[in-house]
Amino acid sequence: MRAHRPAIASMLLAAALILPALILVMPLRALGDEAMRAEVATFVQPTHEARQQAMTAHLDRMGLSYRTEAFQPARPGVAEGRNIIVDLATGAPADAPVIVLSAHYDAARDRQGRFFDGVVDNAASAVILSHVASDIEARALAHPYRHRIRVIFFDHEELGLLGARHHVESAGVADVAFVLNSDVAAYGDTLMYSEHASFPQVRRAVLMACAELALTCIGYPAYPPSDDRVFTAAGVPNTSLGFQPRVAAHQLWLALNGGTDSGLRAGFVPPVFNAIHSPQDTMDAVDAETLSTARAVYGAIVRHLDQLPLAH
Repeated sequence: MRAHRPAIASMLLAAALILPALILVMPLRALGDEAMRAEVATFVQPTHEARQQAMTAHLDRMGLSYRTEAFQPARPGVAEGRNIIVDLATGAPADAPVIVLSAHYDAARDRQGRFFDGVVDNAASAVILSHVASDIEARALAHPYRHRIRVIFFDHEELGLLGARHHVESAGVADVAFVLNSDVAAYGDTLMYSEHASFPQVRRAVLMACAELALTCIGYPAYPPSDDRVFTAAGVPNTSLGFQPRVAAHQLWLALNGGTDSGLRAGFVPPVFNAIHSPQDTMDAVDAETLSTARAVYGAIVRHLDQLPLAH
């Protein structure tokens, strides 16, 4: 071994010179959980326009192509809305039905009109879905999907689901088979999902993905509203997904579904309701492991939905 020390030294030197260059050009999709968390922080911006730019800059760094769907809310003083749409290369036929993944990327404001950081609600979901999108395109090279897959980052959700409403009204849902919406998925070890009796195939796909990953998942007949409500109204099978710590997830279920028999003390407020739309919605709450778990389970749900019979 001693006789090869000069050669080894040369190899180490070459690696030291090449590795930084590789890191500089390596797409974000190849980096780890902490890099995902760092990307969430880039969404903390002082204006709505800056947050819109943060969204598209993130997709540029991810190497994802997108188109913009602009709309003007019918409210004075409200900035132009921009839904950002990514049509993935899945190998599916051009007329195949679509699985939509959605998350809003706008942030709520305080009473003085200042924006909260909005990382729990909902920049984390936007970053998660961008990585799911990259994973899907990479997997499709060897294992094409049967459905087309579209990722939509909705704007102005905090003003009444305006971006989702505009999209459904302008683009329609005739080609949409399923919708998976992500909202508040920044911390916790338990997946929460909205449970619709009329969409059993979606529930089954969620449960199969949870079993595959040995993940605790809780279905909610009543669940906090998000952009999924617009698709429910349009009759599209869907679910809304989020994460919380296990105890907090059970408390939220009881608060929303337990009624007078919930066992919760009078006036109990689920912790998540104090964590969002407030100064508590900061990067301190964002957990890299949760981002990674959400990325994995969302991708698994898509795979299980993709195996269902095509509905034209």
